Amino acid sequence: MIPALSKKDLYAWCQVPAEELLTHPNRKIALRICKTERDMAELMARELVDEIKSHLQGDAVFRAIIPCGPNGWYEPFTRLVNTEEVPLGNLVVFHMDECLDWQGRTLPKRHPYNFRTYMEEHFYEPVQPKLRVPVENRYWLDGTNAERVADEIASKPIDLVYGGWGQDGHVAYNQACRNAYSSVSIDDLRSSTVRVQTNSQDTVIALAHRRFGAAYQFVPPMSVTLGMKELLSAKKIRLFSDTGPWKQTALRVALFGPITAEYPMTLLQGHADVVLTATKATARHPISEHPEWDVII
Repeated sequence: MIPALSKKDLYAWCQVPAEELLTHPNRKIALRICKTERDMAELMARELVDEIKSHLQGDAVFRAIIPCGPNGWYEPFTRLVNTEEVPLGNLVVFHMDECLDWQGRTLPKRHPYNFRTYMEEHFYEPVQPKLRVPVENRYWLDGTNAERVADEIASKPIDLVYGGWGQDGHVAYNQACRNAYSSVSIDDLRSSTVRVQTNSQDTVIALAHRRFGAAYQFVPPMSVTLGMKELLSAKKIRLFSDTGPWKQTALRVALFGPITAEYPMTLLQGHADVVLTATKATARHPISEHPEWDVII
């Protein structure tokens, strides 16, 4: 099992008011705060389009790891690409992760947690055909091609990771390992690579809450994910969250805590160019707003 963080430390990090996060002297990762989900979506879209424009000069190739979520930025992104006629022919996209059924197989196309279907319909198809990312430049994970995708990522530098973070600070599906019979060290996590895995119980509950009215029975129990090795290899990492309460504590741990396998995103503290962006709803924390609470620590 992963050693638990000190409740006393956790309480202190959660006590920091949201308005003090940006200037706090103990913050270990750069942070931005957006007022609303829409503001964050527009920011994500604008910045990715600008990154693509700045890199795709002549025959240059831009290699990016892209998430299926937060998902509010797809509409403004495809709108900007179409309006500004940004050619995506030299954009290479590595998809972060994918959900799988209990046997490690791809989900039905219309399953709400089939990430490929969602991204084909919202990230690729709305772009004008002449501007789209070529099919051969789209690297999907499906549970059978882990080694091939890992080799392709390792073959040339990754320019940018776009993504979010999970309730336990997972990036892609690099979750905290809570298996009583198998411990994972910080070094293990840092060197982790593309793999098929069973989802942790808290991830299943989070996904159940988001799509199925907390009916965990319908949540795919497995996933395939890029490892922290692939993500940390990127030149830039930009993570975003507009999910509010689910992500508030993980954000505080990433900003103030030690590097720990209990919250995988703390590994970002050692990266040269990483920025977290949260909505105001995600940056706040109830503990910081209720000093009258008698919380046992």
